[in-house]
Amino acid sequence: MSSDYDLSTPIDPAATGLRQKLPGYGDAHFSLFMRKLFIKALGYSEDALSRPIVGVVNTYSAFNPCHANIPQLLDAVKRGVQLAGGLAIDFPTISLHESFASPTSMYLRNLMSMDTEEMIQAQPVDAVVLIGGCDKTTPAQLMGGISANKPIIHLVTGPMMPGSYQGVRIGACTDCRNNWAKFRAGTIDIEDISALNEELAPTGGTCGVMGTASTMACLLVALGVMPITGATAPAVSSARLRIAELTGTHAVQLAQTQLRPQTLLTRESFLNAITVLQAIGGSTNAIVHLLAIANRHPAIAGSITLATVDEVGRRTPLLVDLKPSGDNYMTDFHNAGGMPALLHELKPLLHLSAMTVTGRTLGDELNHTPFRPLPLHSPANCIRPFASPLYPASSLIVFTSGNLAPGGAVMKASASKDRALLTHRGRAVVFTSPADLAARIDDASLEVDASSVLILQNIGPVGNPGMPEAGLIPIPRKLAAQGVVDMLRISDGRMSGTAGGTIVLHVSPEAADPDSVLGIVRDGDVVVCDVEARHLAVELGDDEIAARKRDRADDQLRSEQNGSRWHARRTARGYRGLYMREVNQAQHGADFDFLTAAGPSHPPPVSD
Repeated sequence: MSSDYDLSTPIDPAATGLRQKLPGYGDAHFSLFMRKLFIKALGYSEDALSRPIVGVVNTYSAFNPCHANIPQLLDAVKRGVQLAGGLAIDFPTISLHESFASPTSMYLRNLMSMDTEEMIQAQPVDAVVLIGGCDKTTPAQLMGGISANKPIIHLVTGPMMPGSYQGVRIGACTDCRNNWAKFRAGTIDIEDISALNEELAPTGGTCGVMGTASTMACLLVALGVMPITGATAPAVSSARLRIAELTGTHAVQLAQTQLRPQTLLTRESFLNAITVLQAIGGSTNAIVHLLAIANRHPAIAGSITLATVDEVGRRTPLLVDLKPSGDNYMTDFHNAGGMPALLHELKPLLHLSAMTVTGRTLGDELNHTPFRPLPLHSPANCIRPFASPLYPASSLIVFTSGNLAPGGAVMKASASKDRALLTHRGRAVVFTSPADLAARIDDASLEVDASSVLILQNIGPVGNPGMPEAGLIPIPRKLAAQGVVDMLRISDGRMSGTAGGTIVLHVSPEAADPDSVLGIVRDGDVVVCDVEARHLAVELGDDEIAARKRDRADDQLRSEQNGSRWHARRTARGYRGLYMREVNQAQHGADFDFLTAAGPSHPPPVSD
């Protein structure tokens, strides 16, 4: 013990445990002396402090019901760490919940990634367990973890259980949106919607369908940064606690092997994740997150693009029958075998040599994981055989041609409620902002019919700011009352992974960008969508487009209305100013340029 304070022995800059990441007092031995005396105030013994230190990220918040079980998970993780001979020390970071973050949790995702990165970098940890769940928390943690490049392992909080209303299973949040649409259409009354509100989220945990939270949980397994059984166990189950204990055990192994994310993750890891994304009919949000995650990795940045997502999709069938692309819930997926069962079906498409956080390859993990497929027609089976898919390929598609989204746009084609709309030509009904949408969408005088194309501008990364989940433009009430359940809808924003419909999202460049074509579309313009050809366009000539862009630029010089946020980046203060100046477009992950592996890539905004 005395060697800690032996002034003749320099402290190794590559030290582990408490001897690493010492504060800058100018005297390393004094720094260690101070650290130890203060941590002993918490009652730790020298024996405890001599063990590998596993940091456990605590994202519990009373504003985050998705993370309600984190206190129990912390206990289980610490138990696993202690049984494996390590010392677990938890520390807090930002916690984000989709319904409790204004203007949107996506606006704060990059801030959470910075918090995660800096706390991992600053503190004396040999490995880190990242506990998250709600939509933006897990990608934020992985983004920060890759940048910090300390050994990391993920643990998700798990999905909630479904509820029941009038004998029918329901669950957040696909059924939230479907029933709200019925309420808007007048087919259910206020008593029904109030009663449903009591049952849609009956337990803690993440949304119980294949929304963004469940999608990201599955992708963490496919990437290899979470144990293979870790994605689907319900939040309130004993299985979730056993997974947490196992995660703690693996974290101690990581502390010893020092397998870091920039070593573990390869391009093949991301191809496996995209394959799973397509096979589960996952959230479109996951595309933005995967691009941001990939661009944090120095060896992968730029090699995973929107084109990669589309290319993998063309050869990947949809196998999982879950809402919003199917009929079932995450509990059904778990009971049918979860991710191990799905990965066994996908073996022909997977890179089985990709490494996982356990130190074994994905192929080895599958060989060590029992697999007993349920009968195809079993009521409990929501995983289809590879040869008999729900949807042949391209559950999620990327538009690559046409003038409306030259930087790309995405659609979850498998969640379309009217497949005729996948090849559609109609007249635009344009809303210039969420406020404009709210003011006019239910106006009886709105000139709209079922063949119209609803367009919402200025909800992109800068234009809102924060790229909110407003892309699920509601069906105008007068059409909903006539039985219209789907229309072609286009925006530069996002939609919840729990939502469905024929909806084009993430249009890039966003409408607020002076070079955007989406930003100059007007009522009555004819819009063409052809999913098979990956074509999205507005029928305007190049000269007309150029003239409208000039007119819009002139208007913006004269007023501070539509599009002003693009210019307001120069003067906005605080985090909002940082966000608006640094966020990149959806095609690059809506990350901050200075956080990517390549670092800052654009000059500051030019003044007028």
